[in-house]
Amino acid sequence: MVEAIRDVAKGLPVVDVRLAVAALKAGDNPVTDRECEVLRQVTTGATAQAIARTLSLSAGTVRNYLSRILAKTGARSRIEAIRKAQDAGWI
Repeated sequence: MVEAIRDVAKGLPVVDVRLAVAALKAGDNPVTDRECEVLRQVTTGATAQAIARTLSLSAGTVRNYLSRILAKTGARSRIEAIRKAQDAGWI
């Protein structure tokens, strides 16, 4: 830690090895920013109607986003999509 502080003071870049490895493993995120917003709302247990109210969308639009998220992640359920997206570092 002390060495990292000294490096920063010298103007050198400091990289957390765990963070760098996670970033390299994550790959490209197929989920759009808006889909990530919807998926984050799903992690709270919110219904499509509640997500729609929170994000100023219609419930049908939220369901469309959820369908696309499931297709993009290859998940069979919202829970599996959340797990995959979190494991990949997308949300």
